[in-house]
This record gives sequence, structure tokens and C-alpha cells, in this order.
Amino acid sequence: MNLRVIKKDIEYFIGEFIDDCALYIALNPTKNVDGVSAIIDEAVDIYNNLRDAVNHAPEKAGKTYYNGIRKDTLDQLDALCEKLSEAVSST
Repeated sequence: MNLRVIKKDIEYFIGEFIDDCALYIALNPTKNVDGVSAIIDEAVDIYNNLRDAVNHAPEKAGKTYYNGIRKDTLDQLDALCEKLSEAVSST
């Protein structure tokens, strides 16, 4: 796995999630905007943490380290999707 691909995957997946949140806010400006905005802030924090983990990897980081980052990306994104689903359905 290429380091450049991991960085692009993180950017793509988190970026698409943020775009979905922004689309919801644009289409529903009167429904739970604060809750969705908080989820966007959390997504940005996750993005920054994951990019830091990739950019400041241990000196002898191997394939398992980067596979762990990839798994963390998908797990955290899944949790964010659950939060977004709860926020949207509560309105």
C-alpha cells in the first residue's frame, strides 16, 4: 500500500462525509443544524488526527501500522455516519 493512496483515501472519505453533512444543512436549514455542525467539527478533528498519524508515523512503521490507520479511518467514519443518522432521524 502506497502512503500517497492512504492520504488520498482519508481525504476522500472524510471529505465526502462532510459534503453529505453540508448538503443536509443546505436542504434542511431549519432542522438540527447545530447537531450536524458539531458532527462536521468532529469529522474535521478525525481528519486532522488521521493525517497526523500518517505524516508522523514511527520510524519503523510497517504495513500493519498503515493497515491499522486504514481500519481506524473506516471505523471512525462508520461511527460518524451513525451519529449523522441519529441527528437526522431525531428531527
